[in-house]
Amino acid sequence: MRSTASFVLCLALATASSMTAAARNATVFQFLEKPGPHAVGLKVVDQYDFSRVYRNLTDDLGKPYSGERARPLQTLIWYPAEKSVAKPMTVGDYIGLLATETSFDKPLPPADVQAKVAEITLAPATPMWAVRDAPMKPGHFPVVIYAPSFSNTSWENADLCEYLASYGYVVVAGPDMGANTREMTSDVVGVNAQARDISFLISYARSLPGADLSEIAVAGYSWGGISNLFAAARDNRIDALVALDGSMRYYPELVEKAGDVHPEEMTLPLLFFTQREITLEDAVKFHQTGPSVLNEWTHGDLVTAHMVGMTHGEFSSRGQRRRDVRNASHEEGPDDYSREEIIASYSWVARYTLEFLDAYLKHDAAAMTFLKKTPEENGVPRHLMSVDFRVAKGLPPSLASFREELGRQGFDHAAEVYSTVQKVNHGFKLEESEINTWGYELMSQDHLPEAIALFKLSLQNFPDSGDSYDGLGEAYMKSGQEQLAIESYTKSLEKNPDNDNAKQKLKELKSAPPTAK
Repeated sequence: MRSTASFVLCLALATASSMTAAARNATVFQFLEKPGPHAVGLKVVDQYDFSRVYRNLTDDLGKPYSGERARPLQTLIWYPAEKSVAKPMTVGDYIGLLATETSFDKPLPPADVQAKVAEITLAPATPMWAVRDAPMKPGHFPVVIYAPSFSNTSWENADLCEYLASYGYVVVAGPDMGANTREMTSDVVGVNAQARDISFLISYARSLPGADLSEIAVAGYSWGGISNLFAAARDNRIDALVALDGSMRYYPELVEKAGDVHPEEMTLPLLFFTQREITLEDAVKFHQTGPSVLNEWTHGDLVTAHMVGMTHGEFSSRGQRRRDVRNASHEEGPDDYSREEIIASYSWVARYTLEFLDAYLKHDAAAMTFLKKTPEENGVPRHLMSVDFRVAKGLPPSLASFREELGRQGFDHAAEVYSTVQKVNHGFKLEESEINTWGYELMSQDHLPEAIALFKLSLQNFPDSGDSYDGLGEAYMKSGQEQLAIESYTKSLEKNPDNDNAKQKLKELKSAPPTAK
């Protein structure tokens, strides 16, 4: 039996915890960051991705489906706009977009929408910044694709999206949906569906006036923070990633199952926000049978911002505005952080996101300096966050990085660049056929010195290859170096006496008159 003192102590602790939780839930969310120099506009575009089928052949009653079966993507675009006297969006207006989210021509009944508004937020009349259909401001603005969390709406982080637009970004978002259902699925098929949505929205952004497609980032929250990784592995238009407590940290087995997502080869800068300390009990909820994306992110700059007091659900303003100020998993955060401190933490998430994008998309030196300072030097209360900036090092072990480095240093450095990449990963190896095919492609484009360098590299790695000597002979022959061509073709025949091409070329070379010097 417990002693009276122990009982009183437990009761006191429980009461204190309850009071802290109540205080944490008492304050209605307010976005604390100030808008940038631009007014904000919002366009809502109901469009389909006709390359994918979303609806089944039959409806829920087993009857032939009569509507459009392509994938619906209600697309929200926030952008720098001309100042307007029109009334801005409210929180309730954003929630009202649920009426036509997937059925553009069959909106939900108004009563159902009102019920959703009442269910989701305490303050639907809260004014936001964006004005619907405001004229876009002239100029060229980098593009940010926003990828929502599991099954969530395109506007779940509307405050962040409006904030970025006010500082000169075009932000594009669509809802997070499964491949064939409104609900996302927690598997590779589901991640791939959202990753394809991201690439679809990048392509769509080409139609937007003022969108600068040469500078693109993808910001993803939770599940969107693994889908953006998958998209970046396949879409070379993406220049930077932001993950708000992204699922790339929690579902490494999906990265492994994908087969073509290799964080150890990626060179993009990544800003990753993490939630409060995760206990061992929390950790076992997640599968850990795959690569640690953050540990392997060594060839791109990695900025890790640890938000000490925030829970996972508090990285979205929709989550911050919930009636219970908790996300669907009913997480409990640290009891010694007040609601006001969590609201302030969200604003610092927005500020660091802006500075990261300014540094890597707008190439702003002051923003880069901000990222490299300690949070305390940037005015952040010490107990709210810590930041680690890990600079990229070395060349990633991939053909793409090898090609890029050759382009930078010159093909006459092919052997040393290859050696450098192999030192990073001893398993990196180019097959003879890869090198030779590349060499022939260069030769067909009349890049003869580069082709010669590649065939020499092939022979350094495969010294007994008759095919590589044959390719080198052809490159020498086309560049007018007949004697070197003869030597190469002769070597090719030594390695492969049945090489009829080498025999024919030697005959031509030896019977031809000497080239005039």
